[in-house]
Amino acid sequence: MILDRLPVENSGRLNPGITRKEAFALVEKYNKEPFHLQHASTVEAVMRYFAAKLGYGSETDFWGLVGLLHDLDFEQYPDEHCIKVREIFDAAGINPQIKRAVVSHAYGFTQNDVKPEHQMEKVLYAADELTGLIGAAILMRPSRSTLDLTVQSLKKKYKDKKFAAGCSREVIREGAELLGWELEHLMDQTIKAMQQNEQRE
Repeated sequence: MILDRLPVENSGRLNPGITRKEAFALVEKYNKEPFHLQHASTVEAVMRYFAAKLGYGSETDFWGLVGLLHDLDFEQYPDEHCIKVREIFDAAGINPQIKRAVVSHAYGFTQNDVKPEHQMEKVLYAADELTGLIGAAILMRPSRSTLDLTVQSLKKKYKDKKFAAGCSREVIREGAELLGWELEHLMDQTIKAMQQNEQRE
């Protein structure tokens, strides 16, 4: 089943069908590993940053919910990632546009591919894997912080295929291309988003 294309002009005015508190409770219902809970919150913050940065300020909460919920089914249903979540979202009455955006971040990896088309979907596709790479990179730093992480340092980790091998360099590169950005720009902005989030914590 192909999901309907996300209409850009309406995305900011639609009710997500779920509050942030309800969304986080749903994440906790299907995820018990601290890493997955932290990743959900990190991607939420990154999505909110990009919404504001790219001129979608009125949609910040919507973008944030997409980030928070993007890996909802991964821990319990890794073989049905972005497939099982459709059932969960439908049962919870969550906005179909959130469902479409979440499903699209697994483009190329599921049997029912949904290509990222809206700017929000492209950002999620690009930033999801990159936040994982950044997270792994800061664990290797004495500070264990994003605050002193540079693009140059991150690029070295990116080029080392053995480092955080589970973070797909192909997806990160393709995500930057989908957005029409240089890889360095995507890295710079995602680092800044994570730095902003760390400063708030």
